[in-house]
Amino acid sequence: MTEPAAYCVHCGRSLAGGEHAGCHNPRTALEPPRFCPRCARRMVVQVTPTGWTARCSRHGACTSGGTG
Repeated sequence: MTEPAAYCVHCGRSLAGGEHAGCHNPRTALEPPRFCPRCARRMVVQVTPTGWTARCSRHGACTSGGTG
């Protein structure tokens, strides 16, 4: 079972009751996530010419292809 996202992947703050206009714009639409959406831990991000991989130490990895 997958937990719903509770934190912003760009700033790490809670999605509930937060203002995230600066986090959701055309510039950030193509950027990889920097924070885990489930626990807000900073993720290890690797960007390659073909995409990106982001890994949370607690929840595992996700990729630009949507697998993980």
